[in-house]
Amino acid sequence: MSVKELTKEEISNLSMIELGSIILKEENKAVSFQDLFSKIAELKNFSKEDKENLIAQFYTDMNVDGRYLTLGSGMWGLKSWYPVEQAEEEITDEPTKKRKKKKKKVAVVEAEEIDDDLDVTDEDIDDMLDDFDDAEEEDTDIEEIEDEVDDVIGKDDLDELDYDDEDDR
Repeated sequence: MSVKELTKEEISNLSMIELGSIILKEENKAVSFQDLFSKIAELKNFSKEDKENLIAQFYTDMNVDGRYLTLGSGMWGLKSWYPVEQAEEEITDEPTKKRKKKKKKVAVVEAEEIDDDLDVTDEDIDDMLDDFDDAEEEDTDIEEIEDEVDDVIGKDDLDELDYDDEDDR
């Protein structure tokens, strides 16, 4: 089946992943992800907003779908085109771009240094964990326990720690 043979209604009823497969079969060669998505977006008459909202979903679908194979450098093909050995060679033959590592904004601090700075003993930690366990059993207000933890550790010291997520506190 060719994209040219499809009606507008058939195109609108096809998923992006199905349409991508048809396009790749028609091209009969690996295509860059951006070019493939652009062709799909054009065929389905996506607005700019639609493109922004759907590009990540399409990329995820391609990774999950068993028919697709990434060849590196943003190029995608169909697994059926490549014997396993050839696909591995094409992937490993691609020159890799060296990426600069981002510098971490916060210096790594050893666990012992944190304990020394906060003056928290293992016994304090055990007591806090027991309090949390008791709170779950007794439906104690978690905020009360958090306040107690802040008192033991010291709020100023707690603010100096780097958390990935505020909920970790």
